[in-house]
Amino acid sequence: MTDDAIRTHALTKRFRTGQVAVDGIDLAVPRGAVYGFLGPNGSGKTTTIRMLLGLVAPTSGRVELLGEPVPQRAAHVLPRVGALVEGPAFQPYLSGRANLARLDAVDASTDPRTARTRAEAALERVGLTAAADKRYRQYSLGMKQRLGLAAALLRPRDLLVLDEPTNGLDPQGTREVRHLVRELADAGTTVLVSSHLLAEIEQVCTHVGIMGRGHLLLQGPRTELTARRAARIAVRTPAASADAAVAELRRLALDDVTADRAVADGTVTVWAAVRDDTGPAPQDVTAALVRADVPVVGLDVRRPSLEDVFVELTGEGFDVAR
Repeated sequence: MTDDAIRTHALTKRFRTGQVAVDGIDLAVPRGAVYGFLGPNGSGKTTTIRMLLGLVAPTSGRVELLGEPVPQRAAHVLPRVGALVEGPAFQPYLSGRANLARLDAVDASTDPRTARTRAEAALERVGLTAAADKRYRQYSLGMKQRLGLAAALLRPRDLLVLDEPTNGLDPQGTREVRHLVRELADAGTTVLVSSHLLAEIEQVCTHVGIMGRGHLLLQGPRTELTARRAARIAVRTPAASADAAVAELRRLALDDVTADRAVADGTVTVWAAVRDDTGPAPQDVTAALVRADVPVVGLDVRRPSLEDVFVELTGEGFDVAR
């Protein structure tokens, strides 16, 4: 059995218009991981997810979920997979509770005697207990998104696939979703979270795959991907001391030393790249600058982020529309 909960080989989707939405990607989502599937809107994330779940037939390539080929073994494996894709759809004139009851009733693998217990537990888990009897048509966008999450959690899942799960949620709701994802992962569920909000997913994912224009640009453990770039030290000093600061940082053998223009308060930020395993510690940099009579107004260490990695790969900001 493969160690990956999701594996694809050369997965491709070409539409009749000739557009290639997904171009030969090889996803590898380890079991037990929280895999952040990231990329700008239109980069191919949702099309990929729809192929993973058997909702769209690929033009070519293979898909395996939990060690089973899809769509060949979809009926066998999909009951172990929970999903929220492109926003949930429910009966508008039924309550949230009644909608969950209808979904639960069509699952032949569950015990009907415990249906109400499952629905109540799912509603509580996503914070919808107070609105359970409210009609779906009266739900806000965030409440609809929560109900979609509840539907995905009606029964224990080995794999959970969430497409833009924080869409429409306020900051509190977004934090709750992050907490829920961590809780599920701690319990052994593999979670694939697709999003264009990179900063949100970066806080919870253990592994990352970044899409761009239908291509999988890179994937792997999050810490390894961010380690591709060096951390940067930012030293703020009076403009008159900028040259001395640059000289001292270069004497310390730091790389890529540059100085910004002076700002309104008369200070300049001098930047330098440093590797954690070889460069001096920040306190040593501060001490060296003070010994060189360079006034230090402030010093900060900027760790590389996933967005930095994305910009390095594509040369574009993360929120560029495609």
